[in-house]
Amino acid sequence: MRTPLPASCFGRYVMLSSWDAAWIVASPILALYLRNGELVPHSGWDVVGVYWLISASFSLLAIFAFRIPDAMMRYFTVHDAFDIYKAAALAELVTCVVLFTFTRLDGIPRSMPLIHGMLLATGLAAARLLFVHFNDDVEDSEHHLGTGRIVLIGANRAASFFIKLLNAYPPERQRVIAVLDERPEMTGRVISGVRIIGTPDRLAATIDEFAIHGVEVEKVVVAGENILSHAALVEIQRICSARLVELCSLPQMLGVGASGSKEVEASTLRHKKAKPTPALPAYFVLKRWIDIIGSATLIVLLSPLLLAGSILTLLDVGSPMLFWQERVGRNGRSFLIYKFRTLHAPFDQRGNAVPERRRLSAIGRFLRATHIDELPQLLNVLIGDMSLIGPRPLLPEDQPQDANVRLLVRPGITGWAQVQGGKLVTTEEKQKLDEWYVGNASLWVDLYILLMTTIIAVRNSGMSEETLADVEQVHTRNDPGRRGHAGRRDAVVRPSPVNVIRLPEQRSGAPRLSSHEG
Repeated sequence: MRTPLPASCFGRYVMLSSWDAAWIVASPILALYLRNGELVPHSGWDVVGVYWLISASFSLLAIFAFRIPDAMMRYFTVHDAFDIYKAAALAELVTCVVLFTFTRLDGIPRSMPLIHGMLLATGLAAARLLFVHFNDDVEDSEHHLGTGRIVLIGANRAASFFIKLLNAYPPERQRVIAVLDERPEMTGRVISGVRIIGTPDRLAATIDEFAIHGVEVEKVVVAGENILSHAALVEIQRICSARLVELCSLPQMLGVGASGSKEVEASTLRHKKAKPTPALPAYFVLKRWIDIIGSATLIVLLSPLLLAGSILTLLDVGSPMLFWQERVGRNGRSFLIYKFRTLHAPFDQRGNAVPERRRLSAIGRFLRATHIDELPQLLNVLIGDMSLIGPRPLLPEDQPQDANVRLLVRPGITGWAQVQGGKLVTTEEKQKLDEWYVGNASLWVDLYILLMTTIIAVRNSGMSEETLADVEQVHTRNDPGRRGHAGRRDAVVRPSPVNVIRLPEQRSGAPRLSSHEG
């Protein structure tokens, strides 16, 4: 049970930055000025004052309802941006109800809530983006790939203590991502900030679905010695053994249980000690500003496509509209990459696998073929997780053996390796191409990559092969027995010479692909 704060300390934890407070106060008047072209409309100060009071009050309540001030600005994420826009939408909805249902202030234009909502959300998000940009220090000089992810079985006091212990020390090295419990009535509840998602018979589906999202479960921890039946424990051992996931007993991990439990060898990602890294071209200082301006402009210009993609996805596969997958980004830090969902969920509510033929619909094929499903990645660029152009972000297990150079920069939506064949080249070839780009990036190289990417998108070159590679990857993750045969995604399909685009830059130092490798 959480201990409440003393009455004298409670008020000190109400956090609101000076910018947020000033913007909440000023944005209604600024929105009115932008709408009418003058500070005060003909209706007078009394109507403006009532509108300002109602709008600012509900804006303040909404951002506290969504706990916007609680999030640290330097760790601003896509989820935080969504929360800001949700809070702005809620504030304007309540403002509309009060303003136009009860008072019917004729002096305030009906479009004001929409204008103010966009202005409010944009100002709050822009302040956080600028803060992230000017405080973008390199925290983790050592790339720490393969953070240990744990599925915990059993919701008890020991499980709660274990979750809190991992959150306290060491930070971000290991953490519990889901809890399973044999009591069905516990499903949906939260223990120490982690949700109970089902019963232990859902373990296989949980591990496989997290793998689809790029999150590899390293351990399954049973939070007690007698909390599972013998049959359930045997089944859990079989599932962990088949998926090369370590199975542990929490009492024995803490040194308070009986000895003799069985554990299986874990399949974890280990990397070698980082080699000295080269200096980056000065262009990367300007490149971040290009990304901010370019992604913001594209989001505005492509907003009809973003709206259409959202509606199509919602009608096709339902909520949530976005598919997320954990990737490795700059300096080895993990982030979530976003796309519109084009597949139905791989498992139903009971944990049963959904046949692949029922997952991809005609709408999903359309979104993939037109690349509309990739548009949400512009938010990743705006936030600072990605760049418009750079090495594509990879899953931890797909990283080359020495990934230090490619991890010096932000990953990109498209890149040098992508216009050389993308998924149809091997990991070693990608590594050479990405390292060449990191050392030779310039405005002209980026413009060339952008041009070639546009040509490829229009021609839809290699789409069928890449789609097959994606489907095979999903099959491999859902069937661990095939992992040894399929290996990395790059080994799924080999390109023919016609799939590889030869660019002029290869003659001036860029790595070339040998003829026998296609």
